[in-house]
Amino acid sequence: MASSRSSSASSPASADDAQAVSGPSSAPDGVAALDRAFAILFAFRPDDKGVSLAELAARTGLYKSTILRLIASLAHHRMLLRSDDGLYFVGPATLQLGALYQRSLQLGDVVLPLMRRLRDASGESVSFYVRQKDLRVCLHRVDSTHAIRDHVREGDVLPMDKGSGGRVLSAFGDGRGELCERIRHDGYYMSVGERDAETAGISAPVFSAAQPLAGTFTLAGPRSRVDEALMLRMRQLMLETAIEASEQLGGDATPLRAALALLKPEKAREKLR
Repeated sequence: MASSRSSSASSPASADDAQAVSGPSSAPDGVAALDRAFAILFAFRPDDKGVSLAELAARTGLYKSTILRLIASLAHHRMLLRSDDGLYFVGPATLQLGALYQRSLQLGDVVLPLMRRLRDASGESVSFYVRQKDLRVCLHRVDSTHAIRDHVREGDVLPMDKGSGGRVLSAFGDGRGELCERIRHDGYYMSVGERDAETAGISAPVFSAAQPLAGTFTLAGPRSRVDEALMLRMRQLMLETAIEASEQLGGDATPLRAALALLKPEKAREKLR
């Protein structure tokens, strides 16, 4: 880009416009102006190389005059930058806020409450695995209340090529082949008897800002309880939980949302049978 970026914004229009919409995620008891300002910030996408005023209006549903008034404040606080050729960019203050959030956040603070939710919904053990080269490590664990369960402890090292957790970490890492493509498409993987003949499990990936693939949630237990019916029933909650964790960690949950969108029509058809 030939022109340099500047924190100055175009002069806002003087007249107040009637508003087309209040933004896609307005708080019921919030401040409308703040909701609209956040709608502008969240309109930016990872692959943007600068966004025009017209494109911001199209993405937010806000009038251009309203956007210009809000941009003046956002630029003043370095939340947005405007280039000499009229394109807008996310500003450096957002990076400062992101760094503060990352420093104050521990992975366990995010994933452990969500793992307990999965355990309570299924009655089975839930683990969070991370990849270390060609192996996976159980970083966090919430045990089933059943005496007979999948016995994995925090710190245990397991293979990548067996079990739903390893398959998911491979597929969303550098894995190739038809199986990896199917896992990336579905957003989850169900395994029966791969790592242990008597164990079954289902896994879904978690993404973060610090690293694209933060790890994977794995719900596992004896095949006598973790059968196909249970795993099929848990698919939606696994994806929803992975989305929630990814968003809290600042990751891109787009692949998970796409998988969830594909799953919901399938579940609706199952109810009609």
